[in-house]
Amino acid sequence: MTIYLVRHAKAGSRNNWDDDDTQRPLVESGWEQARLLVQTFADAEVTRLISSPYVRCQETLQPLAEARDLVVVVDQRLAENTSRDIVAELLYAVDEGTVMCSHGDVIPDVLGLFERQGMTLLSWCDSRKGATARLEKAAGVFITADFWAPPSL
Repeated sequence: MTIYLVRHAKAGSRNNWDDDDTQRPLVESGWEQARLLVQTFADAEVTRLISSPYVRCQETLQPLAEARDLVVVVDQRLAENTSRDIVAELLYAVDEGTVMCSHGDVIPDVLGLFERQGMTLLSWCDSRKGATARLEKAAGVFITADFWAPPSL
């Protein structure tokens, strides 16, 4: 069973954003990364899209949603500063082919938890913006993770 965990694409600088950080959007290069994710997932079965409530995560999945005729479902459990246990619970509950988008603090934390539980990292833990972790689950546990580099601009 395969599940995907995407770090949101490039957004404007947090330091240069005066508004609520949950509303910070993708910059043009981030939109380009988001559009290129459609190609990244070209050969993957994608059944569901789930995003952090932050605008930059929702926007990252939007081109894939349009290409696959899916809706991006927002889930608070993928927000920044969420406990890895809460995120892990969500990852264990989703179906085959689910693509989720979250943040640079959340993804390594939950993958570290799975690694301590016996999951094997098949490649370097790529946590750059736009990178994707491809997780394999068997017999109810995550057994491997490998990483797709962010789409090239």
